[in-house]
Amino acid sequence: MSESNVERINFRRAEFLTSAPTLAECPEDSGAEVAFAGRSNAGKSSAINALTDNGKLARTSKTPGRTQLINFFTLSEQQRLVDLPGYGYAKVARSMKDEWQRHLAFYLEQRQCLRGLVLLMDIRQPLKEFDLHMLTWAVNSGLPAHILLTKADKLKNGPANNTRFAVEKELKTLELDKNVTVQIFSAPKRKGLDKLEARLNQWLALTPEGSGNEPAEGENPGEA
Repeated sequence: MSESNVERINFRRAEFLTSAPTLAECPEDSGAEVAFAGRSNAGKSSAINALTDNGKLARTSKTPGRTQLINFFTLSEQQRLVDLPGYGYAKVARSMKDEWQRHLAFYLEQRQCLRGLVLLMDIRQPLKEFDLHMLTWAVNSGLPAHILLTKADKLKNGPANNTRFAVEKELKTLELDKNVTVQIFSAPKRKGLDKLEARLNQWLALTPEGSGNEPAEGENPGEA
C-alpha cells in the first residue's frame, strides 16, 4: 500500500492506557500495535513524547532503566503504541533484569497484533549486543523493524549520515537487513518525525494491505 493511500493517524490523540508487568496483563490482543524498544539510554520516552507532541505522555528520567513495565498508549480503539522496558543500565539486581527480559521475550513472541518494532539506538553507539539480539529476533520472526538513530543533534549532518550508512552496511553484512529500515532522529530538534510517522501510519493501517510486512512502495530497506 502506498503512503498516499494510508489513512494518516493523529498521534496527538495518544493517551495512556495501562501498564502491564506480564503478558497476561496486557490489553486484549486485537487491532494493531507497534512496539518501541531500545537500551535504557536510547531515548525511547523522548521519541514517543515528540511523536505525540506530549512531553508528559511517556515517562522520562535522568536515571536510565526507570521504565520497568510494558506501557500501552491508545491512538484509537484498535491502534496502540507500546513502550517496552529499557535494558542495559538499570541499577537493579540481575534477577530483576532477567525477569524483565523474560516478559519482554514473551510479549514479542506471542503478541499477535504486533505489526512492527521501532528499535532506538544512540547514534553515537549503535548496534550494541542488545540491538543485534532484537534485530536477529525480528528478522527471524518476519517482523518488520525500523531503526531510529537517536540523539542526532549531538552530531553534525556529515558524521550522522556516515553513521547511518555504516549501520546499513553492517546490517547487510550480518544479513539482518530484511524488512529493516534505518533513519536519523532527534527528539529535541523533531528531526525525522515525518519519516517515523509515515512508517507507523503504514504499519498501523487496519487493512490487510497495510500490515507493514513489506517496505512501502518505492522504498528500499535501509532508506532513511
